[in-house]
Amino acid sequence: MWSNTTRESKKFLKITKSKIIAVSLSNPICLLFTMIEKIAKNLVELKQEFSNVYKGNSHIQEVMPLSKSDSFPIEDYHMEMLHSFAEKNPIYYNSYEETIGNIPCRIYEGDINQYWLNSISHGSSYQPFYPTWVLSAYIISLVAKNLGYTEVLDIGSGDGRIAYCAKILGLQTYSIEVEESLVDLQKLITFASKIDFNPICADAVEFDYSDQNLMHPIFFIGGLAQMGGDILASNIIEKLVSNTDLKKNTGMTFAGTYSKKYFPGTQSENMSEGGWKSIIEKNDLKVVKTITLPTVWTFDQPIDTPYIFTKFN
Repeated sequence: MWSNTTRESKKFLKITKSKIIAVSLSNPICLLFTMIEKIAKNLVELKQEFSNVYKGNSHIQEVMPLSKSDSFPIEDYHMEMLHSFAEKNPIYYNSYEETIGNIPCRIYEGDINQYWLNSISHGSSYQPFYPTWVLSAYIISLVAKNLGYTEVLDIGSGDGRIAYCAKILGLQTYSIEVEESLVDLQKLITFASKIDFNPICADAVEFDYSDQNLMHPIFFIGGLAQMGGDILASNIIEKLVSNTDLKKNTGMTFAGTYSKKYFPGTQSENMSEGGWKSIIEKNDLKVVKTITLPTVWTFDQPIDTPYIFTKFN
């Protein structure tokens, strides 16, 4: 038998829950971003558990849940296509199933040494080939879509994973990479996966974006600010300045870092916005979202990679 107090508490709880649901449903964008942030947080935790238990010695390694779950509420088709990218990508030479933190997963092991060497030997390259995780690429593409962007331009796209993920989300994609062997790799993945994410072999600084009839694009800049990404970003932004209509509809996303090794001898304020503060301020950009995710280069680090989403004021 419930007491009056208990009954009132139950009644209040139901009313409160209904109000919360009503508020969430009245703002679907907030609801979607809450879900995306939940997936990102769970991926970071999964990566931390994986790094603690991993006993292999491969050059690169990453983990992906096998299927949709409460922790990873990703559409079945999308999850299938994320695994398809890894399975069709020859940089991964081995995979196996393992349960990490109660999540059934598939581990992918790979080697990017040859592509890394090719990328640093290219005179127009602004960063060696170090990819983000496939699931991280999906999450940042999902953020871009839910911010309202219709085209994704991945600059210094490596093996094309960000453009691939954006494509399966229904966005128009431009996967721009200067290193020919990486573009050949992208074309191989395109053929094998039947997902045409538009690989383009070009120097992004020389590429004519005005010919693409872009309406609401977002640029993903490949490379940390401290390793040449700032120069690449500045050159891209300079090309947008002359087109006022395009500029006001354009987003810029930067991969940052808070690792001390990239800021030797600097003060803490220079680390703000993952090293992109000066570019953001100089070009009158506004940060609209930051989401932290695992990448190949943070596998053995406690702090993962912040992706900073910005737009022009």
